[in-house]
Amino acid sequence: MMILRPIQQNDYSALLKIAHESGHGFTSLPLNEALLQKKIDHSVESFAKQTSQPGDEGYLFVLEDSETGEVVGTSAIEAAVGLDDAFYHYHLSKVIHSSRTLDVYKAVDILTLCNDYTGATELCTLFLKEAYRKNCNGKLLSKARFMFIKQHQARFAQTVIAEMRGVSDEDGSSPFWQWLEEHFFSMDFPTADYLTGIGQKVFIAELMPKYPIYVNLLSKDAQAVIGQVHDNTRPAIELLKSEGFTFNGYVDIFDAGPTVEAKVDNIATIRNANSFTVEIGEMAAGDTMVLLANEKLEGFRATVTPMSFDSRVKSIVLSQTIADALHLQAGDIISATTI
Repeated sequence: MMILRPIQQNDYSALLKIAHESGHGFTSLPLNEALLQKKIDHSVESFAKQTSQPGDEGYLFVLEDSETGEVVGTSAIEAAVGLDDAFYHYHLSKVIHSSRTLDVYKAVDILTLCNDYTGATELCTLFLKEAYRKNCNGKLLSKARFMFIKQHQARFAQTVIAEMRGVSDEDGSSPFWQWLEEHFFSMDFPTADYLTGIGQKVFIAELMPKYPIYVNLLSKDAQAVIGQVHDNTRPAIELLKSEGFTFNGYVDIFDAGPTVEAKVDNIATIRNANSFTVEIGEMAAGDTMVLLANEKLEGFRATVTPMSFDSRVKSIVLSQTIADALHLQAGDIISATTI
């Protein structure tokens, strides 16, 4: 059984392995042992914190194979971005160059540096080991976060965003960054990406072009990847689109990968999930894949299991094994929805 739960202090070595495997472009898990430990500490503190509004909390989850105890993936939620450090994007828009006298009318794409998503809740740090990219593991790793947001909405903003990994090759070379590097920076993409991941973002404000960039002045390779995702990220963005997330022209300032957004009330899992009273017994056989999550904070647990499911009833029967895995007893409340 696959169980999603909050990260714990003894998960450090597993998180380090995931950071190694995730490779270039995975900014939120830099290969820095002190910083990874700091992320774990911050997450543990965030889950234990009592708050009624989004702040600097960061909630880091891991996906565990209950049979082996192996941690095989991770995902996270940042309650509100940009409150301490500036949170940058490029916004893709158009300007019109026209002259009635010369009968000229031309629409030109531009990229403008902005901080428009300051205060938004961010979904981040999603990575699943390759051997486990099957069944419903990816959906559990991603969608369980929506259950957590639904159950603790006061901790999160009304706008939820996700930065999707942009195009780069196996060596970490980004066509978009290559153009920026040539004209404004003197460092390669992996270095810039790493510095951002460890929190050294001041160079962005110091060196980034302050005026809008005309897209048609970029190299053809750079233009081609604006708003495009890395091949490994395609399943993740398709899942978010199915949840109601949309791309509104905001892209990453390093690799030009798209940022997608949704209002909390429009997210499909949040909208469709219902609460049920737990009964312990023999589960009715069925092939409907159901996402189950308890409504705890520090003790949050979620899983996906096949079962017979009727959203119209008020109770749900769980086997003792699943109830134990989700830290539930008869009479407790559980959230559930089909996936």
